[in-house]
Amino acid sequence: MAVIKLSYRDLVGLIGQDISQDELLEMLPMMGSDIDSVEGDIMNIEFFPNRPDLYSVEGVARAVRGFMGIETGLAQYTVKRTNNVLKVDPSVREIRPFIVAGIVRNVSMTGELIASLMEAQEKLHLTLGRKRKKVAIGVHDMAHLKFPFVYRAVEPTKMRFAPLGYTMEMNMSEILERHEKGVEYAWTLDGKPRYPVIQDADGKVLSFPPIINGNITTVTEKTTDLFLDLTGTDMNTLRTALNIIATLLAERGGSIETVKVIYPDREHILPDLEPRSRKLAAAEVNALLGTDYSAEQIAEHLAKMRFGAKVSGGEITVQVPGYRNDILHSVDLMEDIAISAGYGQITSRMPHSLTFGTERPVEVVSNTARRLMVGHGYLEVKSISLSCENEQFGMMLRPEDPNLVKIQNPIAEYLTCMRVALVPSMMAFLRANKHRDLPQNIFEAGSVVSGTETVRHLAALSMHSKASFTEMKSLVQTVLRDMNIKIALGQCNDPAYIPGRAAEILVAGKSIGSFGEYHPQVLENFGLGYPVAGLEIVLEIP
Repeated sequence: MAVIKLSYRDLVGLIGQDISQDELLEMLPMMGSDIDSVEGDIMNIEFFPNRPDLYSVEGVARAVRGFMGIETGLAQYTVKRTNNVLKVDPSVREIRPFIVAGIVRNVSMTGELIASLMEAQEKLHLTLGRKRKKVAIGVHDMAHLKFPFVYRAVEPTKMRFAPLGYTMEMNMSEILERHEKGVEYAWTLDGKPRYPVIQDADGKVLSFPPIINGNITTVTEKTTDLFLDLTGTDMNTLRTALNIIATLLAERGGSIETVKVIYPDREHILPDLEPRSRKLAAAEVNALLGTDYSAEQIAEHLAKMRFGAKVSGGEITVQVPGYRNDILHSVDLMEDIAISAGYGQITSRMPHSLTFGTERPVEVVSNTARRLMVGHGYLEVKSISLSCENEQFGMMLRPEDPNLVKIQNPIAEYLTCMRVALVPSMMAFLRANKHRDLPQNIFEAGSVVSGTETVRHLAALSMHSKASFTEMKSLVQTVLRDMNIKIALGQCNDPAYIPGRAAEILVAGKSIGSFGEYHPQVLENFGLGYPVAGLEIVLEIP
């Protein structure tokens, strides 16, 4: 969730119609936000992360104008096509592969705009940008720049320039060591042999993304023409963020101009504010919302939410603005229709069918296991289903599972895959609590993911000076006996355990898990200073 600081006076000025602060504070939650706090003229409003277009007072004003019926339908922005070029050198492909760009002229850099622009950049960096790893935004004064620009990778010690806020030149390695932003974001370039840079036709450095701009392009209150550059690892996200910033400035009276971004194998004319089209059936909307709206009424609600909407029969052609990246399915449009109509205006009704729920078999087994583990003095913990390859495999000395499910756009570096085992997350729990008294006995009955299957596991760890194979053997035999599961024990070759101090658990000749004493290297990897014995078994036994 992102909390945006809005000036009431500035917001009302951009809306273009008088509305009291109390009315605004009543309206904004109806649009899908939450009031964090109000201090005089300043309103701190919390918006969901799926609406980055509302991370500025300009974006909020645009949405409010539609919601109030002052200005409905697609927001219209004129984009002037130019021959200005930014060339992308192949050298950035393995460093930071994508860049988008645009120009906004005739901007009046008031204090309100500067504050809004800075906050929008900060919030986009934290959310869409994943702390600048995925998206980094540069805003530059164009007064001293000359096209064409070039985006390329260079050796860190061979490029010198004065970074933003400094008059002294430094090479790029020195910037990462001395500049406050260099120190803060150096991690984004870890392991890179060369660093990205944007230069103009005369070799002047605009930016060292994603770290810092050059001092020569510092934006001041006298700036009128801005160059926007956004670099990162996902082209679609970059294009959306560029559109958000460009339209933010256009809402203040700026004139948008394009830049031709030329890659080795393709070119883009940006910003591209052309809306995307989707088809929506009135019957589909009414079936989901439980309403009886005509296609024309649905189109009116979409227009209030700043979509373009045209009706043909019972079907609506919807135009999605270029700054909205959250419309992935028809249900996303239906959500906005419900917001426009007001959830309180949608009539509630009782379900047509009467159903009776029962506990799933796996939950029955899990709850039995939980009661038994608590009876043995173990404390239940809960860990999230996301993990990372290093925690699941590297730190456990295990080879990577070929059925591992990886996250395409992880929210953090330590949440890059679905877990295939519970014990690694529980080891991390012990690490976080190693300052607590011993013994520490914990268990978890939770789900793991392998390929397309989600499976319930039971795992337990015991950490104290005498934690042993015998302790775990006794626990396994007692718990599974009380669950009416007959087992046999076999040889275990799992590298996570100490050789000879582990066993495989077999049911009808098939392995359902293992137990034993964990290898000293595993304990060292997790920063644990005492022996740990544990078990992990599958609870969903055929």
